Amino acid sequence: MTNRRDKTLSDDDRILWNKVARSTVPLKGTAPLFPEPASIEPEPPLVSSALFSDIAPPPLVRKEHKVARSLDRPTHTKLAKGRLDIDAKVDLHGLTQHEAHGLLLSFLHRAHASGLRHVLVVTGKGSTAKGDGVLRRVVPEWLATPAFRSVVGSHDNAARHHGGSGALYIRLRRLSGARS
Repeated sequence: MTNRRDKTLSDDDRILWNKVARSTVPLKGTAPLFPEPASIEPEPPLVSSALFSDIAPPPLVRKEHKVARSLDRPTHTKLAKGRLDIDAKVDLHGLTQHEAHGLLLSFLHRAHASGLRHVLVVTGKGSTAKGDGVLRRVVPEWLATPAFRSVVGSHDNAARHHGGSGALYIRLRRLSGARS
């Protein structure tokens, strides 16, 4: 827990508070704290597509997500044996994909801005009855997207005592101009 004098909550405290707040039921006659978001209707286009009906559409370009590089073996071994420190850790257990994506993105960007190099991301393994965990599958895919690629250099499954296949070691890119 954070100190009462500290006005900011840690990521773990915020996650825990959101879970508790969402699980509560408002008293009769009071409005819920987290009302359902109103549906957003798309705005009409500014220009009629009929004006440009004679112009051929651009050719389809296949988007390919580059796969984030795998962590090199010496670095993985040093992290697993504790000879290289894990600078920070984030646990995504029990979060929805939307919550996990936002938390992971902000966590990695803050860690990168702080000059951290190696972090641990715990996704969980998922239940065997339901198959692999959703976050376990999608987090590596997220790391290959442009939003994450700007800060993530490489990643790999963690050692067994750090969570095994339910966790990832992530090496963050160096800050421009930093040498360490």
